[in-house]
Amino acid sequence: MRAIIPAISENSKRPYYLQLYDYIKNAVLSGEIAANEKLPSIRNLAKNLNLSVTTIDLAYNQLFVEGYIYSKIRSGFFVSDVSFVRAADETGPAVAGGHFVESPLSGEYLPYQYDLSCFDFNKWKKCLNKILTEYPHLLLTESAPQGEPALRYEISKYLYSSRGVVASPQQIVIGAGTQQITGQLSLFLARMSINHVTLEDPCYLPVKNIFRDRGFVLTSVAVGKNGIAVGKLPANIRSAVYVCPSNQFPTGAVMPIGRRYELLEWAKRNHSIIIEDDYDSELRYFGKPIPALQGLDANKSVVYLGSFSSTLFPSAKISYMVLPQHMADIFISFKNDYPQTCSKAEQLTLALFMEHGYYQTNIRRLRSLYSQKLQTVLNSINNYAHNFITPINTSSGINMIINVRSEKTVEALCGEAAEIGVLAVPVSIYTDENTGGSLSLILYYNQIPLDRINDTVKGLTLKWKGEQHGITGNH
Repeated sequence: MRAIIPAISENSKRPYYLQLYDYIKNAVLSGEIAANEKLPSIRNLAKNLNLSVTTIDLAYNQLFVEGYIYSKIRSGFFVSDVSFVRAADETGPAVAGGHFVESPLSGEYLPYQYDLSCFDFNKWKKCLNKILTEYPHLLLTESAPQGEPALRYEISKYLYSSRGVVASPQQIVIGAGTQQITGQLSLFLARMSINHVTLEDPCYLPVKNIFRDRGFVLTSVAVGKNGIAVGKLPANIRSAVYVCPSNQFPTGAVMPIGRRYELLEWAKRNHSIIIEDDYDSELRYFGKPIPALQGLDANKSVVYLGSFSSTLFPSAKISYMVLPQHMADIFISFKNDYPQTCSKAEQLTLALFMEHGYYQTNIRRLRSLYSQKLQTVLNSINNYAHNFITPINTSSGINMIINVRSEKTVEALCGEAAEIGVLAVPVSIYTDENTGGSLSLILYYNQIPLDRINDTVKGLTLKWKGEQHGITGNH
């Protein structure tokens, strides 16, 4: 067993457990600690390093969650085989703190930065372990078609207290992601003889594609600074409109209260349905979150959509919709025809996570962390690219629109961003006349670690300008 002797600094802002985590992780990746080698017990290492048992446990848990070590019952922790990571590091670009993700399109390893401080996996693991140890019998049957009652109950409580959404658990339907939920919703609309859907322009394209593929007639209405123009919605025809009133994707536009009531009146007058996608509504960094449109609806014409992808972690594909009671009755009539596709274990884990208040704590932490990240990105752009990159929407969410003055193609800019671990995707919002010939991108800054944002923006600017520099993803 190799001795573990990290240099723990009392003056570092990095917690002791993360300093220990860094030391063991680097030793594993470098091969200094061999694969399948047993690590010291938590108590022995705590005694040898004069650290608390909690500190060692947190470090080991973080290494375990990320796959650097594994455990054997009653035997302790052992080092995982990570030789494939070292091989990738020798043959391709790397980003400190990032994973190599093999692209199914190119067959190459693409590095993406991530920030583990965005989510408390230890508390998630605690809830999951409780399900596995105390309620394993619940996992021996399929999930209810509508979703687990415990999770629907927790969602109904949370939505009322945080978003002003009024709904019983019986009105909530759980699904594996927004696209799957939208596919189910299209069944409701068809049974209600609604075959026309209006979408915002721009909008979330996967949702648009679902309605298109289900045979709906589609129209688009441009989004301004106050959201969708209600006067341009269909009149004298029963239809549905898909909107993001609290944080429009991708522009960030917020619909003011007057226009919200105008939209509700349109739905009442035309016997139509409003589909409210409350995209990233909790992640507002200036002022309080804006109450949902659903809570203002006296005519029961709003379907409310929500997702946990931005406030948990993206691979937890758990979304939901809140139906007006008359639409919930329609769902009950055919729910057994469509089995639940969302993991029952994850649903139950999330229910416990919310019951213990961990989810609400995580939301508060994310607001603080992401607001710091947003301000740091803006400061970095101002320092390194004030005449080259122009930020557009900067008040909420996990991304921002930027205009880049470049002769390169937008696809080239996105590819170069990926090379240093940053996700950027094209967006067509403004005409060349409005942007002065610049290119519009959605820049996702949420997963860039706070202490790497400055170097990342600097490196991204130099790369987009085509200048030679010594900055890479390694720090």
